[in-house]
Amino acid sequence: AGSRREASLKKPLTLWSAFVLGFAALSYSFRFTEGKPPEDLLYKWSTVVGNLFQFGVILAIVYAIAGLGNRRQLLALRPPTSWRRSALIGVGIVVGMVALTYALEPVLHPGREQGITPSTWQPEHAAAYFVNGIVIAVVAPFVEELTFRGLGYSLLVRWGSWFAIIVVGLSFGLAHGLVQAFPFLAAFGAGLA
Repeated sequence: AGSRREASLKKPLTLWSAFVLGFAALSYSFRFTEGKPPEDLLYKWSTVVGNLFQFGVILAIVYAIAGLGNRRQLLALRPPTSWRRSALIGVGIVVGMVALTYALEPVLHPGREQGITPSTWQPEHAAAYFVNGIVIAVVAPFVEELTFRGLGYSLLVRWGSWFAIIVVGLSFGLAHGLVQAFPFLAAFGAGLA
């Protein structure tokens, strides 16, 4: 039964890997050919629409890949085995990210690399800014959790928890298409896994 289960996860793993690597390649190609996004990106309604479309496509692909197996199990749609342990891991992630930021921020300046934080406040575009904030703070993390910590971790854990945690972290970092922020994103992705 174990070898049959492994064989049944081969296709979803191949598809997930190809999707993540393709998405990472696309993210890096945009980063290196287009440069930084416009400074007023978060003040535009087109950003809301574009991001919702992008996350919808990602969610549809992840949902389809998970459908090749036990979708609920592969997407990790279940409560944690221990809420206390999850809370302690969460605190550890916060402490670790603060320490990593303190150590690497002076050298890498990852916040500047992404370039989406506006330098001036434009109150006439506050509504678009607010909705973009919701997309970035709610929709993006939900889709990322299903993609990496749900499907990715579930497909990789057969080689061990630590292997899955490390590969999910690296994949999460790569998918963002950033160079200077990569260590932060990979560490954060691994911590969440």
